[in-house]
Amino acid sequence: MSSPESPAPAAALPAAGTGTTDPYVTGHGTDAYRVLRYELELDYKLASNRLIGRAVVRAVAARTISAVVLDMTGLRALKIALNGSRVRRYTQRAEQLVVHCERALNPGEEFTLDIRYAGNPEPRKGIWGEVGWEELTDGVLVAGQPNGAPSWFPCNDHPRNKASYRISVTTDAGYRAVCNGLLVGHFTRSSRQTWVYEQTEPMATYLATVQIGRYELLALPSSGGVAQFVAVTAALAGSARAGLARQPEMMRTFVGCFGPYPFPEYTVVVADDDLEIPLEAQSLSILGRNHLDHGWESQRLVAHELAHQWFGNSLTLSSWSDIWLHEGFACYAEWIWSEEAGVMPVQGRAAAAWRKLEAGIQDILVGDPGPELMFDDRVYKRGALALHALRRECGDLAFFALLHEWTRGMRHGSVTTAEFILTADRVTGLDSESLLHPWLYEESLPPLAGA
Repeated sequence: MSSPESPAPAAALPAAGTGTTDPYVTGHGTDAYRVLRYELELDYKLASNRLIGRAVVRAVAARTISAVVLDMTGLRALKIALNGSRVRRYTQRAEQLVVHCERALNPGEEFTLDIRYAGNPEPRKGIWGEVGWEELTDGVLVAGQPNGAPSWFPCNDHPRNKASYRISVTTDAGYRAVCNGLLVGHFTRSSRQTWVYEQTEPMATYLATVQIGRYELLALPSSGGVAQFVAVTAALAGSARAGLARQPEMMRTFVGCFGPYPFPEYTVVVADDDLEIPLEAQSLSILGRNHLDHGWESQRLVAHELAHQWFGNSLTLSSWSDIWLHEGFACYAEWIWSEEAGVMPVQGRAAAAWRKLEAGIQDILVGDPGPELMFDDRVYKRGALALHALRRECGDLAFFALLHEWTRGMRHGSVTTAEFILTADRVTGLDSESLLHPWLYEESLPPLAGA
């Protein structure tokens, strides 16, 4: 048994209840309980990369459990309470924190964990590179997809477990913290500033984020009934306004195509660093300073990340095998914007993507690509081509009615390909499974729709 102030030896870690609920992210997430809400209080010192955190986790047991397993990596639990009582025994090893209950929790029983922790956060390394909490040249970036959330807070790290959040970040004066949801509090004490955000709409752990920098918050023109902002350094403010000048038009276009924007507002954070790719988070996106030009490559990325607010953030996959429901839809949104912006028609984008796929190796099932290939470009392009084939078959009126019904009926929920097919059958009257199956679940590339 551990002392009150320190975790038990690693050998005490139990096997029961630690199984993953998703084979793509083995060792992460459990279906033994469901989190309803996270309340995070973070105190972060930039110079030393020191994080002191408190996570209040409100959850409900799905089955009888004698220990609550959370995902946490690179940080050390210091003090834990369960339902207000001090926990005398908990175990921590590698990427899991296990809280041992004095009595078993029953199915349907709600419980609250209060976890104090600390450490020097760093990205989690894996087959998708480094994900999670990352230091910038002058600030912090959090990129959680797919399993980076445990690098900065203890959680049940599975996209199907969506919860509401309150995130409070205290950091150095002169820096702004930007998190998911609405800013509900901001105050200064001595040389420290605190920023408090409330994310009421359910959110998957990988979409939770903290961005810290010498940012100013600038308003962009509202469109589609949505307030839009950019968080950017003073030096990059002009470039950000220019690079995002057409984003309000994108918002208007996507609201028309997909249905109402699913969150109260939208913020783009422009990091004062070059980033390999932009990043998505719920209610906001993160671009690098290298993504602000007027060329198609940058503009398609702005459109892509905006589209994820519908497809990925409001409608979140139930299993990572269905990643095409995020990336195929966001890629198709790029093509829609290309046509709307007068750059190239959707059919031209589809033809170019098809030719590239046809010239390459065809050895992927984009409806279940496996963890190593889940972010392969073919998942994006062939997923978009599947949607284009569906659109060509049913016509524009039925296709966009389907997208509206899909985002309305599954708003803020967890989704599967099977559910999309059922919705498509109902709205379009087609046998959608027969049409989509060759695109999603066969290796050979089907003929181009409309060619």
